[in-house]
Amino acid sequence: MDNPAIDLLLADLKSTDETIREAATRELWQIWFHQKGAYGLQILEQSQLLLQGGKVNEAEALLTDLIQDQPDFAEAWNRRAVLYYLQGRYRRSLADCQKVVALNPIHFGALHGIGLCYAALEEYAAAIQAFRQALEIQPHAINNQRMILECTARLS
Repeated sequence: MDNPAIDLLLADLKSTDETIREAATRELWQIWFHQKGAYGLQILEQSQLLLQGGKVNEAEALLTDLIQDQPDFAEAWNRRAVLYYLQGRYRRSLADCQKVVALNPIHFGALHGIGLCYAALEEYAAAIQAFRQALEIQPHAINNQRMILECTARLS
């Protein structure tokens, strides 16, 4: 990406200082959630409230409408991927995660999601590859390191 602020945050993700890494992680999520301004953020928040309230179909419809309206809004795709994952719809979640990464190649959350989907589908080699890609961006992410170990153990 040709954005000096993003480049600095990406460098901070590799810091040995956990506080710096956590601040960079939070800032990147803020940027991604605010990509489409107040409108996009409001829809994402509404969908989350619906999901938390057990209104999964309504949350899905809201996110799908947002994606149709703003197809370049990576976080809308990512939120729908999370919804699908929580429902056990791993192939659909995987497709949405892959769209997120196509739109935003540094989206470590979507790369982690790709790994989780492949792991749930018992495609462990592909899962390991996705977790490794996420680690290239966030090398200190313990959850990705742990998932690589778990998937490697399942391959044996």
